[in-house]
Amino acid sequence: MKRIRYGIIGFGNFAEKTIAPAIRASANSELVAIQKRSLQAAQERASQYRVPLAFDSVKKLVDHPDVDAVFIVSANSAHCLETIAAAKAGKHVLVEKPMAMNVKECELMISACRENDVRLMVGHMVRLSPLVVRMKEIVHSGRIGNIAAIKTEFIYNARISQRSWVFDQKLAGGGPLFDIGVHCLDTMRFILDDEIVSVKSWLAPLPTSTRTESTAAVVLGFSKGTSGSLFCSYSSPIRRSFIEIVGTEGILSAVDFTRSSLTIPLNFIQLSNTEEGARSVEQITVPNLYVEEVSTFSDCLLNGSPPIIPGNVGLVNQRILDEALRQGFES
Repeated sequence: MKRIRYGIIGFGNFAEKTIAPAIRASANSELVAIQKRSLQAAQERASQYRVPLAFDSVKKLVDHPDVDAVFIVSANSAHCLETIAAAKAGKHVLVEKPMAMNVKECELMISACRENDVRLMVGHMVRLSPLVVRMKEIVHSGRIGNIAAIKTEFIYNARISQRSWVFDQKLAGGGPLFDIGVHCLDTMRFILDDEIVSVKSWLAPLPTSTRTESTAAVVLGFSKGTSGSLFCSYSSPIRRSFIEIVGTEGILSAVDFTRSSLTIPLNFIQLSNTEEGARSVEQITVPNLYVEEVSTFSDCLLNGSPPIIPGNVGLVNQRILDEALRQGFES
């Protein structure tokens, strides 16, 4: 079976613990190269994980003929220039979310990939979750009626994260809003298959030119009249995500909707003659979503089909992130 040969750009802790194993576990993918700022460190990690190629330069990695595609896992501030470098070298790009620091960068990335005839996919892997797909199916079946509201939450303790740059505004572009709020945002858009027409945000503490916010709350208005909300924070003692969709005929909800490799209860409350409603639960097994996203991208490259999460998805999300952040700076 032919495999897509990947190079990982930004081989830090997340790439080492999550992305590299995902590429190895994908039947149609192969990890052939890694890049770190230190050549010695890159060579040590390559030797440890039996990766053939190690680089301290993005250009050297993307120029190597044995690399077909790159997975960009670096700080957000590097996504744009690294994507453009890969595109110019004729390499396909899978880039971590958020896609970039701002809308302008997203547009440059999309243009570079289009002009160089390479594929671009954004790592919104939660879209690939059978749980989220099932929620979308139920919503669009009409089973829970007209959708009044969709609510999301994602919190964790970033103080213990090894990605210390997530607090650096110049490297991250935004705090939990960019890091985890984007999962909530993208999942809401995907499930409803609707676009956001209004944004109202609250960020605390107010971000500065050097420091990100630690908590964000955003109220969203969708074009079909649904009210959306997301709450995300770095200032939590635990890690948790939650989603709830309220319709006129029923309610769907799930804890840990962003997680992989576990069975998640999908809770369903249907309209009945009592105020409590008729309750039921579906147990949905979710695979490793990082393996799914790598395999999905490799499949599109092998078959010549467009990515299912193209750059334009990241661009639309970025417009909303930029507006929410702008309001925070102006508060």
